[in-house]
Amino acid sequence: MAIAIDGGGIRGLIVTRALSALEAYLGKPVHDIFRLAAGTSTGSIISAGIAAGLSASRMSELYRELGASIFPFTLRKLLFPLTRYRYSSKPFENALTNHFGNLKMGDIWASSSRVDLVITAYDLQENRTRFVKPWKDEYAEWPVMKAVLASCTVPTYFPAVEQRFIDGGVGAYSNPCYVAAYEARECMEWDPAETTLISIGTGSNPYEFSAEKIALSWAWDWIGRVLNVFSQSAYDQQVHLVETFFETLDFRRFQIGLKAPIEMDDVSRMDEMEVYGERLGQMILNDQVDSVPGISLKKPAIY
Repeated sequence: MAIAIDGGGIRGLIVTRALSALEAYLGKPVHDIFRLAAGTSTGSIISAGIAAGLSASRMSELYRELGASIFPFTLRKLLFPLTRYRYSSKPFENALTNHFGNLKMGDIWASSSRVDLVITAYDLQENRTRFVKPWKDEYAEWPVMKAVLASCTVPTYFPAVEQRFIDGGVGAYSNPCYVAAYEARECMEWDPAETTLISIGTGSNPYEFSAEKIALSWAWDWIGRVLNVFSQSAYDQQVHLVETFFETLDFRRFQIGLKAPIEMDDVSRMDEMEVYGERLGQMILNDQVDSVPGISLKKPAIY
């Protein structure tokens, strides 16, 4: 079984809570459930945690414990955009080092209980998306901490890693489900007909366009709305690609709608996110797949 996890900052807590419900239902940790994990941004934290043997319940605790230290309210944040970025990356680096230690990407593949891992990051110097994997020689010596930090480095939030690597979601892979499907079939040579891939979102913002709002919109109002439409279109496009090119794959997309937008650094709403996560967990257990316009994701129940 494979899993692909979207980006979304602190909203990764929604996913870890949902996966905790799956762990409780199946009676085993996510490391023993999934043999392939692909993640972008906060999804890379969870995917790397799965590969490194962390349970979803432990990762939920870490999001709660570390959220405020990674996204603190400081003078730097208050003065943004007069500063180059909102947050120092040091607390985040320290947190990742504390939990992944000196683990390298190659170590994951050398383990007897290895899980294939794909972390997306964008390389500004080479102008391309990097797919960091434990079995590729060029990434074998990369610290897992570095790969995750690069994937999570959202522009304007954190400084670029090594002045070149930023969030993998800057490209087309905020939702890495197509990456996971390709990895399973083309790289791992898994039979799609015998493979289940679940794709999990970190919560979708409510749709804000209406005839009234469009009529009253000023020029600056369009910036945020168009960016939201662009992001949602990119997420849906990845789902469409999987449905189009992997027809025999047992593919399921799970997403939960948010009543109000939650910013990726809003640590004040973690209680609310846990509630969303519990609901998303029940959606997974009940096989309530996300409805993507124009795309059918109806499959037989997996449990």
